[in-house]
Amino acid sequence: MKGIYTDKSRIRHKVFTEVARFAYEGGGKEVLNELPYKMTIHDDEDSYRPSIFLERAIIGERIRVAMGMSLRKFTEHAPISKGIDESMIEERYYEPPLIDIIPFACHTCPEKRVYITDGCQGCLEHPCKEVCPKKCISIDRRGGRAVIDQDACIKCGRCMNECNYSAIIKQERPCVKACGLGAIEEDEFGHATINQDKCVSCGMCLNSCPFAAIVDKGQIYQTIQALKSDTPVYAIVAPAIAGQFGKELTDIKMRDAFAKLGFEDVMEVAIGADLCTIEESEHFMEQVPEKLPFMCTSCCPAWSIMAKTQFPEYADTVSMALTPMVLTARLVKKQHPECKIAFIGPCLSKKHEASRHSVKSYVDFVLTFEELAGMFHAKNVDFNDLEDGEPLRKASSDGFGFAVSGGVAQAVVNHIKRVDPEREVNVVKAEGLADCVKMMKKAAAGEYDGYLLEGMACPGGCVAGAGTLQPINKGTYSVGVAMKEAPVENAVDSQYADLLPVLEHIQEELSKETE
Repeated sequence: MKGIYTDKSRIRHKVFTEVARFAYEGGGKEVLNELPYKMTIHDDEDSYRPSIFLERAIIGERIRVAMGMSLRKFTEHAPISKGIDESMIEERYYEPPLIDIIPFACHTCPEKRVYITDGCQGCLEHPCKEVCPKKCISIDRRGGRAVIDQDACIKCGRCMNECNYSAIIKQERPCVKACGLGAIEEDEFGHATINQDKCVSCGMCLNSCPFAAIVDKGQIYQTIQALKSDTPVYAIVAPAIAGQFGKELTDIKMRDAFAKLGFEDVMEVAIGADLCTIEESEHFMEQVPEKLPFMCTSCCPAWSIMAKTQFPEYADTVSMALTPMVLTARLVKKQHPECKIAFIGPCLSKKHEASRHSVKSYVDFVLTFEELAGMFHAKNVDFNDLEDGEPLRKASSDGFGFAVSGGVAQAVVNHIKRVDPEREVNVVKAEGLADCVKMMKKAAAGEYDGYLLEGMACPGGCVAGAGTLQPINKGTYSVGVAMKEAPVENAVDSQYADLLPVLEHIQEELSKETE
């Protein structure tokens, strides 16, 4: 639950902080193996699990994953440092899967059930029983309470709608409900599992699990190793960073904040969003409807992967424009060829994107805002003590708008209106992968011919990504402030717009990738 500092938030923050501290201060396998003991306290008031041993085991798995390693097998009794030698190098990319579930942290929640709570008053009318199409509700004559035969129940919810006491509820496994692609399944023990063939790494399941059983692999350690080397490392930050670290980390303090962590400098990815806007606008005007029936935006990798894999016959309708992350990384590497680049953003699927062969030569590391917060804590960075510096914001208002639902399509429309005022652009958008699938089905049926389709895997846009820190409404508001403070409104006015021809040499394999 973003914006509320829950026990789940504390666990994640502790793990990211300790991994970052381990990377900055150094230490061998012994230090790493001691971290679960360091992070757990015997005091029942501070314990998250019924058993301190279970808690340590789970934290051990979380540390491994944060270091970029895979979960240990269910019956394995190896130390958490097993395989660390392969992971403790700068060039280490995660091994699939990116997102996984710790089996013994899973609460084995019921997948879906209609359930009569203690709120049932045992009324005389029993409308729940009368409307049930399967006649699976009986009455306990001793107390008049209704009882549902779960084996016969079809979960239609009619009984729930008829109860005057709201005593009947429908329970769903949170991760299953959050996944728009049906990628969450169940093993023989009732634990949730992820069907990696269906998963697009959006992270909505991780966001939804209240037991913190779902984890994503990270590159905190590898990034810090690079920061400690002689190679300059540049941070490129997504537009959604606005407001994520509170009012203290302002635009003019951003450079000093990243310098405290060891970064050479920082650049906003909204600049890449401007370039993406120009490129996507040109593609739309050239190809729709003459060559393509419609065009899909390309900046959200989870949406893009879903569209290409589930609708392969329309894979070519996904814009060939490089994503803002890649365009910004190319711009920085053009200026500083020997540097390494860390993308900082709200998105887990960007980790997937950066692992592609055609992207990894530009983007070396991907960190979420949550992981960055752990690095700030490990280095004891106080935002109030930071020095003011050169403003970071140089992109357009439309570029910052990429962070919210509808912002990408609006940026493209605004740009087309500037270069071709007479052209009418119809837009349809969807947020959340379930709705994105529905949108693509309608497009495939011919309902959106000539349209620009914007898809966002996260409901609300990037400000709702699994790696964010603030609730959606606050993130959206902060992005709105950034848009108002932007020096220019339209991407065409960006000071970097003239560099697009140099950066748009799209590699053939990138256009063909559907992973």
